[in-house]
Amino acid sequence: MQKLFNINLFVALLIMGAGCTKYPDDINVNPNLPTRASNAQLLTSAINGMPSVIESSAGILYVQQWSEKPYTDVSRYTIVNYDFYGIYSGALENLQTILNGDNFNVNEGSANNQKAVARILKAWFFWHMTDRWGDIPYFNSLKGKENFSPAYDKQKDIYYDLMKELKEAAAQIDNGNSVSGDILYGGSMDNWKRFANSMRLLMALRLSKADAAKGKQEFTDALNGGVFTDNSQNAVFVHLADPNNQNYWYYVVNVQNRPWYWASKTIVDYMLPLNDPRLKIFADKNGSGAYNGVPYGLDGNAVGLISSASVSFIGVHVRTQNAPTYITTYSQVLFAIAEANKLSWLAGGDAEAKTRYEAAIEASIRQWNRLSFQTYNDASDKQIEKVPYSATDKGDTTGLAAYLAKPEVAYNSTDALKRIGYQRWLHLYMNGYEAWAEWRRTGFPALTPAPNNGNIPIPRRQAYPVKEQNINGDNYRVAISSQPGLGGKDDLNGRVWWDQ
Repeated sequence: MQKLFNINLFVALLIMGAGCTKYPDDINVNPNLPTRASNAQLLTSAINGMPSVIESSAGILYVQQWSEKPYTDVSRYTIVNYDFYGIYSGALENLQTILNGDNFNVNEGSANNQKAVARILKAWFFWHMTDRWGDIPYFNSLKGKENFSPAYDKQKDIYYDLMKELKEAAAQIDNGNSVSGDILYGGSMDNWKRFANSMRLLMALRLSKADAAKGKQEFTDALNGGVFTDNSQNAVFVHLADPNNQNYWYYVVNVQNRPWYWASKTIVDYMLPLNDPRLKIFADKNGSGAYNGVPYGLDGNAVGLISSASVSFIGVHVRTQNAPTYITTYSQVLFAIAEANKLSWLAGGDAEAKTRYEAAIEASIRQWNRLSFQTYNDASDKQIEKVPYSATDKGDTTGLAAYLAKPEVAYNSTDALKRIGYQRWLHLYMNGYEAWAEWRRTGFPALTPAPNNGNIPIPRRQAYPVKEQNINGDNYRVAISSQPGLGGKDDLNGRVWWDQ
């Protein structure tokens, strides 16, 4: 009996085996549980990761656009280590999956266009990371199980390769189908090309002290390739008036009920005497109807004595639910060109620098003041009159002429770089890490570190994640010992390669 059972089982297994080879494997795959995302989905997810790295308090606080109240840890530089794992495992992994693919669905864009956009975004994320940490895993990162412990690469080598990638990606864009899943530019490949060139131009200027010859060459090449020429081409992440796609600062203030970030005295005291048209966007008036910033970097006891009714909260227009996040903008490009003229990287000298400088301020005021068209409920910050971000809206320039005529604002050849630097700082409001990078490069604006904090200076970089010491310890130790600016210490005070 047992023998008969074994024979029947054997026959059944043969039949089952034959059945598994006779029919295609995909009949056993649940179509509602796909094993991989489409490239369009991967692209959307990667773009969704862009505001999360910009909407961070650290950079904004380092450059004193905001002050903290009541908790002042970041502005007093007590937080040292910052994590980059989420960027690698999130947006960068998704983009690398696109680039590793060999079967591109033409309905999601031509293969060249899909690859080009992925390369541009990958460069943007790595640019952001190396400017914060310095040397990072780059060339051998994103290899998955092939390399769990990638070596750290020199920032100089990363920069040179990123600029190469951006140039090649812009050239790779073809006349085929536009990319799908593009929530940044809606499939406009012309704007993706401008974004790549504008990013490379800004990256090249970052080399003004570390490698001016290379910077000048890359700058002029990127400019000739075609950069932003209008605010309508800005790289802007448009948040929506719904909980799933809302602005992070709305979430912090209105959902988490954490009114911890206030307009700093540093920025208010600079803008207010100049009657800067953007101040009404950047800050709210206090209980007395005046603008009054919070002193920067006070300890918890001192800042606790400041009445909230006496100081200015961050502006309602930048913390509403669908407030946009500005990633890279036309005004940034204009300030960069003005500086390049002053540095003699471009012909035109002071005359051309003045023209670009004034155009940059106008573009900035237009960009920010268009947010004032929105109407809110003062109690909840909920938008009443729904006016979504419109890239074609030119924006209001009320007060521009008077502002440009101010002696402290008007272009002056003797301190042109200083004036460009200060106006760039204002324009980069809330894009803190970019403003911080430019402050480190130029020294503008002149900032004073947090008081009574043991003489700790304003950070020049951020320290690597603590867990990296265990996960990738050998390469971590090589990185902190070999970077000239660190001196073997992984802290906030070492300098990245271009920060000479």
